[in-house]
Amino acid sequence: MHAIITGGSSGIGLELARLCVLNGYDVSLVARDESALRVACEKLQQLGPGRVNAVSADVRRMDALREAFEQCERAFDVCDLLITSAGIVEPAFFEELVPLHFEMQMDVNFSGTVNAVRAIYAGMKSRGSGSIMMISSAAAFIGIPGYSAYCASKAALAAFAESLRSEVGAGIHVGISFPPDTCTPQLLNELPKRPPLAKVLMGDTSPWSVETVARQIFDGISRRRREVHFGLKLKVLAMLGGFIKPVLYWQLKRSVLLQARKC
Repeated sequence: MHAIITGGSSGIGLELARLCVLNGYDVSLVARDESALRVACEKLQQLGPGRVNAVSADVRRMDALREAFEQCERAFDVCDLLITSAGIVEPAFFEELVPLHFEMQMDVNFSGTVNAVRAIYAGMKSRGSGSIMMISSAAAFIGIPGYSAYCASKAALAAFAESLRSEVGAGIHVGISFPPDTCTPQLLNELPKRPPLAKVLMGDTSPWSVETVARQIFDGISRRRREVHFGLKLKVLAMLGGFIKPVLYWQLKRSVLLQARKC
């Protein structure tokens, strides 16, 4: 069995790669940073029994990504499992967000996933088997202040996964997971930029460990789950967001008004 993981050089992608190797998969990591890929590959190769390969490519470039995937399949045969973990977040209020940063989040988080799926989709359909797991975010379920691009890109993934699932045969699994804040290098970079308004809406919750998040995603792959949620609160938000979000936004506006009166 061969797993290709985009964004596999760090964070959730790397931990999922570790679980894949431990469960006997041959693993191909695809990411931009060649040095990070090299370090990740060396760590995973010590785990056995699966083989590990790494190819540098930018998920935003379809031509480069297709070539990278072809290289991966030449090394370890066809892709049985695709995990799309490449992602980026740059918090800022919409009027302050540099257009390039908005476009980059859409390109990496959404279009990068679409490109990865497109690179292996025809092969999976012709074989009538395979598994795809997209990594979205709990931010797909609610518009967070300062996260207009990120929320939009992750919500788009949810619609993409649902539409794709309606097209494939029973032999192909299309899943999507919605992780909460997770202890990764990306979160460490993001938190100092997170607007206070976002913290008010999101509440004071501790990030999940990357091991716990990856384990639940891997379990979702093994069980061929359509969606992977994390914790009761986020699952309820996903299922009943139409009823819950008006209350959350009302509380947010109330908090803003109270702060304004104090000033």
